[in-house]
Amino acid sequence: MGKLGPTEIILILVVIILLFGAKKLPDMARSLGKSARILKSEAKAMKSDDQQSAPADPPHPAPQDQAAPRTIQAAPGDVTSSRPVAEPTDTTKR
Repeated sequence: MGKLGPTEIILILVVIILLFGAKKLPDMARSLGKSARILKSEAKAMKSDDQQSAPADPPHPAPQDQAAPRTIQAAPGDVTSSRPVAEPTDTTKR
């Protein structure tokens, strides 16, 4: 009951060709392949970023008076829009 035979597969393919048209199918397959390649390369880049950013030895926290300025990035990997951010000073301590 749950198996598709060759006649059912051919019938499904004919319906798909009738719905989308023979001219659009190669373009759709091409765009699907491009999307799959982009997704694969982005996943690979994320894995390599995770491996590079995970240090083997955790860094020691810097003293408060010598803290380096933090950098906020607009998008992951977008270095052109990075800018240093001044930390707010705490004026409530006496």
